[in-house]
Amino acid sequence: MIDKLKELCQLNGASGDEAKIREYIKSNISADKVIIDNLGNLLVFKKGKKTPKNKIMFAAHMDEVGFMITDISKEGFLSFGAVGGINPSVVIGRSLRLESGVYGVVGTKAIHQQSKEERKKMPSIEEMYLDIGASNSEEAEKYVSRGSYAYFDTDFFQFGNGFVKGKAIDDRVGCLIMMEMINGTPEYDAWYAFTVQEEIGARGAKAAAFTIAPDIAFVLETTTACDIAGVSGSKKVCELGKGAVVSYMDRGTVYDRGLYSLAFDTAKANNIAVQTKTLVAGGNDSGSIHVSRGGIRTCAISVPCRYLHSPSCVIKESDYFCVKELAEKMLSAAANI
Repeated sequence: MIDKLKELCQLNGASGDEAKIREYIKSNISADKVIIDNLGNLLVFKKGKKTPKNKIMFAAHMDEVGFMITDISKEGFLSFGAVGGINPSVVIGRSLRLESGVYGVVGTKAIHQQSKEERKKMPSIEEMYLDIGASNSEEAEKYVSRGSYAYFDTDFFQFGNGFVKGKAIDDRVGCLIMMEMINGTPEYDAWYAFTVQEEIGARGAKAAAFTIAPDIAFVLETTTACDIAGVSGSKKVCELGKGAVVSYMDRGTVYDRGLYSLAFDTAKANNIAVQTKTLVAGGNDSGSIHVSRGGIRTCAISVPCRYLHSPSCVIKESDYFCVKELAEKMLSAAANI
């Protein structure tokens, strides 16, 4: 699992630039039907041992947050914008890598050149620049063009007692779970949607859900865990090491109550660690899926993740296996309800 997750996370693929992720997944699964739609979603059908009464779809997004180059100054510095929701505090001083393979460092105005008002606030991403060591715009344009992508340059590694750190764990971890389900021996037929452009508004999921038209959908995701120093009670949202997270509501979806209860009942019956979110926050592909066509019963099952949308996403390996096992059991549990 760790080796495959590392391979997936070290590939670059922000919203609109998912081709490398799609090709990796397509090359590493054994499926009965594979469709690539006009948006770039990878839609996969896997025949199981039985045909369910309900058409079931699993979904996970291929894209990660990243950056797009917007301008090149005459001095050779690059302006850029965020692709997806990125807190400026995790960007400044970081190393980024361009599509061309060239590295750069994110900088901003030196503190001794800032006004008192500027020192009181974090500069926006639009106020930062990427320094690739170019002497002027002509030299920079040999390696980059406006509209090209840049990505966090960061290591993937294991640490502590079962912790894993890397970029793009959101949501390559969900993609890997679906890949393992496809390559396994599922009890029932199912569709698997590897979606695009989740980070900029769950756009790919809207098209995927319309095409597949499932009765029931399970979104396999990561979700923000705030189980860190100085945070207590419900503000922790969810915790690493306490298993799969099944949500009742977020800012995009009120989840199907029957599936929510079924997930907890299934987890209990199979001795799978499970928890819920204790804060209504965030969102995922469910927001587009559950309102597709005439409505789709939807459930989100997530791996708790610290420092989401940063170069240092952190999960715990045991939670990954809880989500994988619960997803497999829910396929059978929801097949004929």
